[in-house]
Parts: sequence; structure tokens; C-alpha cells
Amino acid sequence: MPYGLYIAAEGAQAQAQRVEVIANNIANVDTAGFKRDLAVLQARYAQAIENGTDYPNSGSINDVGGGVYVSEKVTDYSRGSLKGTNIPTDLAIAGEGFFQIEIDGEKYLTRAGDFTFTAEGDLVTSAGNPVLDTDGVPVQVDPEALAGHIGNYFDENGFVTVGGDVIPLAMVKPASLSDLAKYGDNAFFPLAAVEPLTLEERQTRPGFLEKSGVNSITEMMTMIEAQRAYEANVNLIQNHDEMLGNLVNRVLRQG
Repeated sequence: MPYGLYIAAEGAQAQAQRVEVIANNIANVDTAGFKRDLAVLQARYAQAIENGTDYPNSGSINDVGGGVYVSEKVTDYSRGSLKGTNIPTDLAIAGEGFFQIEIDGEKYLTRAGDFTFTAEGDLVTSAGNPVLDTDGVPVQVDPEALAGHIGNYFDENGFVTVGGDVIPLAMVKPASLSDLAKYGDNAFFPLAAVEPLTLEERQTRPGFLEKSGVNSITEMMTMIEAQRAYEANVNLIQNHDEMLGNLVNRVLRQG
């Protein structure tokens, strides 16, 4: 593949991946506790591409560089601002840490506290996943107590307070945020052991939610930039294609 065409194709692919990440951020601008992702672009080391030949001393192709690619996708764990909802089953984490939930029998973490109680008294996430207590057991309260309850269902330390039940929600933190892998359902899978928050660290706001970490204006501006970069690379590909076509036709006519 001609070197210029290779560079343009690599650039178009990288920008397409970037657009996909940004689009997912925008789609979750109103998702409670959502953490935005960023596609990290990195320049390839200079490589001699044409004909598979290395030119270590040519000072030409090797100096051009090898275009860009998406080296990794990282998550921005910055805390979102809190908003009051006046919904008694909503709970926001005001400090560090995550709620612990269960998905397919495994323990996951989330910052989204838009919980609900089922008719059976089970506390679940908006996706229907069980919320765990400090014993690692799904939280369940007396359904009859729910019917007669007035006010918030939680206190400011992340305890469920319904009827005579006082149940501490599992609230934990990883040793490093890099130990988390993003998963669907607005959750994260811990790749290493997590530790429980102390009582002093358990800071929650009943009747509040943490807003999405996505700034719609910033994401739209970044989207426009990525789309323009993608279109520029596609135009380069088309130009190279036309040049190659003209070259082939010229050779055929001369032959």
C-alpha cells in the first residue's frame, strides 16, 4: 500500500473510533453516575512501509512517521455534581467510593444510585441488578414496611432505614482506579481486591443523584473536531485513489 494512503487510512480509522467513543458519551449525558471515556491517540513510530523495505539511513520515509492510532480508551472518574430529585429511593455518593452490586453472580461497582425497591422488597439498580449490603448479600426489606414508609429510605452514611431495618449498603473503593474495567449497566468490574469504606468515608446524600460526568458542549465540540479529521482523511484516501487510477491508465496507454 502506498505510504500516503496507509497514513490516511490509519487516520480515518482512528478518528472513526474516536467518534464512536464520543457518541457513547453524548448518549449518556443524562445517565446518573456515568463516567465519560476518552480515546487516546498515539503516533506510530516511523516505519518504512512501501514495498516492505527498511531504509534506516534514507532520512525520508522513516522521518515521516507512521500516522496515528487509538492506543487505549481511558475513563475519566471525575465526580459529577449532585442534583436533588426528591425521590426517596435515590442516593448519591458525596465522597469517594462506589456502591457494590451483583451482576450475573459477580460483584461489580457503580456510582449510580437511582435505586428502586421491587414488590418483594429487593433493592435494585435501574437495570434491575441487586444492590449488596456489607455482608455481600442482596438488600431486602419487609415489603409491608415499604408500603407504610414516609420519607427517604436511606441515611447520610449509606444505611437503609425502613421500618425496623437498618442495613448498611456495601460501599467500597479500589486501591487504584486503574484497577477497574468498565462494563455495561453503568458498572465497573474490579480487577483487584477492593476495601470497604470506613464510617467516616461513607458520605451519601439521600434524595440526590450524581449527575453524568459528560459535558454536552465539550463533547459536541470534540465530536465536530473528530468528524472533520475523519473527513479530511477520507478525502486524502479518495485523492490517492484517483492518482493511482490515473497512473494505471497512463501506464496502460503507454503499453
